[in-house]
Amino acid sequence: MNLEAIQAALDEFNIGGWLFFDFGNRDPISYRVLGLPNKHASRRWYYMIPAHGEPVKLAHRVEPGKLDSLPGKKVLYSSWKEMGDRLAEMVLGLGTVAMQYSPDCSIPYISVVDGGTVELVRSKGVEVVSSADLVQRFEGLVDEAGYETHVEAGRKMHLVLEETWKEIAARINAGKVPNEVDVQKFMLDGFTREGLTWDGTPPIVGVDEHAADPHFEPRAELAKLVEPGHRLLIDLWTRLDQEDAIYYDITWCAQVGSQEPDPLYREVFDVVMQARDKAVAFIGERLEAGHEVHGYEVDDVCRGVVTEAGYGEYFVHRTGHSIGREVHGNGANIDNLETQDRRRLVPGAMFSIEPGIYLYDRKIGVRTEIDVYISAENRPVIYGPVQKELVVID
Repeated sequence: MNLEAIQAALDEFNIGGWLFFDFGNRDPISYRVLGLPNKHASRRWYYMIPAHGEPVKLAHRVEPGKLDSLPGKKVLYSSWKEMGDRLAEMVLGLGTVAMQYSPDCSIPYISVVDGGTVELVRSKGVEVVSSADLVQRFEGLVDEAGYETHVEAGRKMHLVLEETWKEIAARINAGKVPNEVDVQKFMLDGFTREGLTWDGTPPIVGVDEHAADPHFEPRAELAKLVEPGHRLLIDLWTRLDQEDAIYYDITWCAQVGSQEPDPLYREVFDVVMQARDKAVAFIGERLEAGHEVHGYEVDDVCRGVVTEAGYGEYFVHRTGHSIGREVHGNGANIDNLETQDRRRLVPGAMFSIEPGIYLYDRKIGVRTEIDVYISAENRPVIYGPVQKELVVID
């Protein structure tokens, strides 16, 4: 934990203090920001970092050493009344206190403190505000070392993806047409061989209407054949199998067989590519001009292309999500649909741009996904190939 940096950020954001709270290990953000060992918390604990002055740690007498690794004054409690009194002393005079809370749960990744605890803190005479900007600063940004792990994961992932296209073609030509689960297993074997890991949810491999289900999960009993004349979407995400490695997350689309793709499929593909590219260009232009750029604004630009083309109602999810040590990280999302993410895209931010159009009745689903990193020079950087044309698996 960098106490000096946190207090400087509190000053910058004009917040009186940052109040960390946990019970039963509900808030992994607190443990990571504070550098606190994530041991089971059977009693409530609080840790207050004021913008100025000494931090205060409040722990139960049953677990008195819970916060001993952190700097600051140590206070203990036993009863709920004593806890409330000590909490009131901790926040006295601060005016505003940030917690892992988001008004209207607009950023669910941040909104992990329960409503009752927020009510309790408010009852002590302070305003509770969202820690979203603070969390992005200290938990949601990727440093240069992290970015290098992202790049290496990307190199390995594209190797596996290229092998996958060739494997599908080879099996078809050998008369052993694979299904969605077969392709998924081939990729997972490749990830393991390359020293990659994933979050427990395997890659999406979707044919036709399955590709039009944004979070389709291949299952043996429903698996469709990946055979000529059909359309294929592959969404895959992995990271190096090492501590603090950063995810790489992409989606590509393909036509199986050499026949001319359905004109509607090609049209939808072109719209999605244009939306992706316009979103990236918007970020670069705004940053180069010295302007701030926010997650919701990029979503508006990307969605605007899809809407203007007549497919707005079929773009059913946000444009992108933060990427970090989890595939969905705690930085700014590219979103003005599911939520309105007003956080800025700042150096160290990493996020996906992934517009999609899903025409289930026509058995057409298209999504393109790339990862964008805001460099120390404050410009968008993309590692790896960017899909421009449909892959043809011949």
